[in-house]
Amino acid sequence: MYRLLSAVTARAATTGGCAWGCGRRAVHQRAGLPPLGPGWVGGLGLGLGLALGVKLAGGLKGASPAPPAAALDPEAPPQAEPLQPQEQPLALWSPQTPAPPHARHFARAIDSSRDLLHRIKDEVGAPGIVVGVSVDGKEVWSEGLGYADVENRVPCKPETVMRIASISKSLTMVAIAKLWEAGKLDLDIPVQHYVPEFPEKEYEGEKVSVTTRLLISHLSGIRHYEKDMKKVKEEKAYKALKMMKGMMESDQEKELKEKGGKSNEKNDIAKAKVEQDSETKGRNSKPCKKKNDFEQGELYLKEKFENSIESLRLFKNDPLFFKPGSQFLYSTFGYTLLAAIVERASGYKYLDYMQKIFHDLDMLTTVQEENEPVIYNRARFYVYNKKKRLVNTPYVDNSYKWAGGGFLSTVGDLLKFGNAMLYGYQVGLFKNSNENLLPGYLKPETMLMIWTPVPNTEMSWDKEGKYAMAWGVVEKKQTYGSCRKQRHYASHTGGAVGASSVLLVLPEELDADALNNKVPPRGIVVSIICNMQSVGLNSTALKIALEFDKDRSDVP
Repeated sequence: MYRLLSAVTARAATTGGCAWGCGRRAVHQRAGLPPLGPGWVGGLGLGLGLALGVKLAGGLKGASPAPPAAALDPEAPPQAEPLQPQEQPLALWSPQTPAPPHARHFARAIDSSRDLLHRIKDEVGAPGIVVGVSVDGKEVWSEGLGYADVENRVPCKPETVMRIASISKSLTMVAIAKLWEAGKLDLDIPVQHYVPEFPEKEYEGEKVSVTTRLLISHLSGIRHYEKDMKKVKEEKAYKALKMMKGMMESDQEKELKEKGGKSNEKNDIAKAKVEQDSETKGRNSKPCKKKNDFEQGELYLKEKFENSIESLRLFKNDPLFFKPGSQFLYSTFGYTLLAAIVERASGYKYLDYMQKIFHDLDMLTTVQEENEPVIYNRARFYVYNKKKRLVNTPYVDNSYKWAGGGFLSTVGDLLKFGNAMLYGYQVGLFKNSNENLLPGYLKPETMLMIWTPVPNTEMSWDKEGKYAMAWGVVEKKQTYGSCRKQRHYASHTGGAVGASSVLLVLPEELDADALNNKVPPRGIVVSIICNMQSVGLNSTALKIALEFDKDRSDVP
């Protein structure tokens, strides 16, 4: 603007400007008006400058910044100058990464699943959530919703790294299975053969054996975070009584139905007496309030443990809560003992052995959680305080439970892991039709063992299933025609301080045509991670898997 005003004033002072000015003065004088003063040129220049400035300002106000060459508006009119090459526009399904070429076949499933995740996220108030889905071994959708870091407004994306909590148990199972396949580990001998530092145990005065197989399926009797044996036993008894009551009521209803609904007064009195007795027992045996895991002090340990053997001191001298093999008691500490067994059977430190497995599985972003290393794309973790305000979780050191809940990963790495397990599970079925198939990371018979439900176990995240070997498994079932059909699937959930997770594998129901014309893995794998604790994700993952399974038939 300064230059513009100077130019206008300088031009007025030139000869041409003087002639123009003198002519204007002559007209002014002929009109009988007072003569113009010597400062009229400067005033004219200032006036013209101000008028021009106002016009320029008005034009700039209505203008918008010119977009960069890589983000030109596709609806803009053609330019006279040649356009620079534009980047491939990102698909609407994910703001972070381009859609895989085969993702368009699953547009309906993606939209439906995204809407479901938004609703779950809003319902629980989670800061961020990340999902990944693969179909027949190919990743077709991965997306982040919300924030990985609320304070710095860092959005979630497929590369976001979060705590996977108890999915770590399924990773540890791979190490155990590889050692078992190599003949270096016997699953059915006492653990003291490998870890003599763990003392021999007794239960009610009887000497008992804890084996690797029992540890894997949470049948060892080793405690979880709750140290009060009485509370745990009361809770187990109460659950058993409720289950028994439900079975009795079901049997009575079935008996009445078989008799055509007829009942006499005697039957009614007997039924009422059974109900009354059950209610009385329920009231008398109702357990005192048991703390949940997130109220247990050991979950928030800040002590650094150098190795798995050192971590045993937290629980090795505690009594067994149940006789090994008799009852299911979920125990993360049992997997701490398994990590020590892996070290002794392999000859490597547990973390070194696991890193070798992660390298083989191409899980390059999966690492143990430590505070000191710089881990790119690591999220922050959150919880709601007593005032229902979002706050950062306290610092914790998970070195005492690497094997049971101490790893970080991404949805992409978890999909790779799920597909490797699915491939090994199915490859034996395809071998007769395709001799060129590579072997699975684990043998088919090993995967069959791992995904076979174990008696006397429970699957807390789906009552229809049982715990197997570091996986929960729901078997195929259909009771009535044209009614609910239960699909076979395997999954594991996770809950850690400020984090929730799930990995679910839904194998395809293979027929002869698929075995002759397709290659493994065949099925849907879903992984979800979230930076908020106590978020149940298994049913959401199953719904998403079934949505994608609906669309598979349309894929060429």
